[in-house]
Amino acid sequence: MSQFPQPFPPAWASGWGEDDYGHYAEFEISGVTQRLRWVYPGTFLMGSPETEAERSDDETQHQVTITQGYWLADTACTQRLWEAVMGGNPSHFKGEDRPVERVSWQDVAGFLDRLSQQQPDPNLRLPTESEWEYACRAGTETPFAAGEQIPTDQANYNGRYPYGDGPKGQYREETIEVKALAEGVNTWGLHQMHGNVWEWCADWYGDYPEGEVVDPVGPPGGESRVLRGGSWINGGRSLRSAYRDFLVPGSRYHFIGLRLARGQKSG
Repeated sequence: MSQFPQPFPPAWASGWGEDDYGHYAEFEISGVTQRLRWVYPGTFLMGSPETEAERSDDETQHQVTITQGYWLADTACTQRLWEAVMGGNPSHFKGEDRPVERVSWQDVAGFLDRLSQQQPDPNLRLPTESEWEYACRAGTETPFAAGEQIPTDQANYNGRYPYGDGPKGQYREETIEVKALAEGVNTWGLHQMHGNVWEWCADWYGDYPEGEVVDPVGPPGGESRVLRGGSWINGGRSLRSAYRDFLVPGSRYHFIGLRLARGQKSG
């Protein structure tokens, strides 16, 4: 693979290594550890083909090249980590290892500012929308990283409303711990990119650019920020790798959280 993470281990890492998924590094805040996975640069098809069932009009498929490798948290941000940084926990469904939720995009910006003040070589941020989908797909072109369907033992969502003609499954009606589903990790070592909580992205929401693009960062402004991944309250359609949602930056709901990225933003 190209662009081995340099330097390795990074200056901020409290732990690091390599396993079957690839390279990882960890940072620690007040005794709370977050692992991040190294995502290699590459080219992929973003969006969905016109033949994909239940697709939306804003999922125009196009080729995207990501030229910079980056670190991405292997899980959504937990309540344990949020509280260690912010001193409080806004979540509705309490649990130290559940994802933090009821956080707005603006709340997350404050969290990142405070977190970066406590870290050497900070560069902590939200992933761009293209970085998020690239990592979620983990080299796949199917509706989900796992294939054409996603059962509820692989993702936390409203299984009463499966994707397409898939079988019905469990509806847990709440968030679960970020590593609760042993089958819910993709081949790049990222847990629950589908379901549990929506994850804020850095981008303003807007139409995709036409044709092939390199290191897209979204439109320069807008009214709403991008959300990705689907949540515990949604049906299977919203968990597809290509599905896009958006809300104004001040929105706080018990199905919205975040996943940390680290490193120079492409573009």
